[in-house]
Amino acid sequence: MQRSAGILLHPTSLPGPYPVGDLGTVAYRWIDWLAEAGATWWQVLPINPPGFAASPYQATSAFAGNPLLISPEQLLADGLIDRIPPVERSSGPVDFERAETWKAPLVTEAADRLPRDDRFRSFRSENAAWLDDFALFQTLKAEYGGVSLFDWPNPLRRRGPDAIAAARIDFAAEIEREAARQFLFFDQWARLRTYAAEQGVRLMGDIPIFVASDSADFWARPELFDLDGDGHPRVVAGVPPDYFTETGQLWGNPLYHWDAHAAEGYAWWIARFRKLLELVDTVRIDHFRAFADFWEIPANSPTAEHGSWVLGPGRQFFEAVRDGLGNLPFVAEDLGEIHAIVPELRDAFGLPGMKIAQFSFTTPPDPPSTWPTHTIGYTGTHDNDTARGWWATASEVEKERAAILEGVHHSTISTDLIRAVWGSDSMIAFAPIQDVLDLGTEARMNIPGTVGSHNWTWRLDRLPGTEEAARLRRLNLDTGR
Repeated sequence: MQRSAGILLHPTSLPGPYPVGDLGTVAYRWIDWLAEAGATWWQVLPINPPGFAASPYQATSAFAGNPLLISPEQLLADGLIDRIPPVERSSGPVDFERAETWKAPLVTEAADRLPRDDRFRSFRSENAAWLDDFALFQTLKAEYGGVSLFDWPNPLRRRGPDAIAAARIDFAAEIEREAARQFLFFDQWARLRTYAAEQGVRLMGDIPIFVASDSADFWARPELFDLDGDGHPRVVAGVPPDYFTETGQLWGNPLYHWDAHAAEGYAWWIARFRKLLELVDTVRIDHFRAFADFWEIPANSPTAEHGSWVLGPGRQFFEAVRDGLGNLPFVAEDLGEIHAIVPELRDAFGLPGMKIAQFSFTTPPDPPSTWPTHTIGYTGTHDNDTARGWWATASEVEKERAAILEGVHHSTISTDLIRAVWGSDSMIAFAPIQDVLDLGTEARMNIPGTVGSHNWTWRLDRLPGTEEAARLRRLNLDTGR
């Protein structure tokens, strides 16, 4: 990782004529803009199929891609659909429900033309280890009206051999269609990544440490999770009271049975990393600290206040992953109040950590001008407010320190915060596109610890233009990025 810079923008937030951003023409124009601006990196959030509350961090699969990102334009150009029906694209947030209703028939039409395609057959075979279970999971979920797998008939929920065998026969056509949808996503993503590389733009992906309980991963491999006798999570994931919430964040994800993972040499994790690294150049490990220690919450707890810290798999895990992959192209998300074992684990494997400008002016201050080289610096992340939104609620102490230490001012807060991060020694500097465009709190992507339509739905009205690109390119040149 050389000194460079990039922009954080999830593909669903790309503008365009359809209800959700996708991998079509606008995505290619976005890469052109990054290249014009001299940006080396495009960082995305998890690109798996979002589950509960449309969160990319509660995906229905740790391996599959999000079919909502499939571009109808590309399907039409590839001769896989005959036409793109009109759809009203109201300005404003992503409408995931309308996007699914409108796009699903188009993707199904394209999928139904693929069974005899040689590339699809190869994809089907090469990805069978996760794809067979995911396709069946999605098919059964649709068959039972989208309810949680815990509400399925018990023989299917508990994966009785006879019930599973019968389902594979009864729903063979639907299963094949789900597999074809995955091929379409991976094919379109691979083409976009190739184009990005040709423009000198690299991709940074994001891997949530936990998976959802209502997911193909949990359903297919229950022995890898800490469960009670009835197959329900015994304990769940979250964090105690923190910067964002007074009662902590109760995520509800099942926790891992780490001894079971160790017994198979962490094969599931190695396969998961390997799959994502087919799609991106570097991976940000969300909640990295849980590999060192994690907050264990009783499954029936109403909040995350009451729990206990439990040691994670630690060095043994990353040694196995390094042996399996050959290297560790990872960034450790090491934010929040952490124990000493977390940076020790991070540094033992040479992983860069993260620095956030919005957190830099509390006590003790940690301004960008003091950040070490082996870090990735941000104005803010998807969990933060925008720079303007942060400044509106920052304490007077924070504002005074920001002004004294980094020359940050109210009228130019977004520009000043970007300049401070870009001028730091961090090897890569990132800003969400919201800060590049100087947008307010209405453009925030997520409020941690909350569920609602205000999360994950923010979307650009337009791509940034030549003026914004020229300004960012000048800053990249001035700061050696």
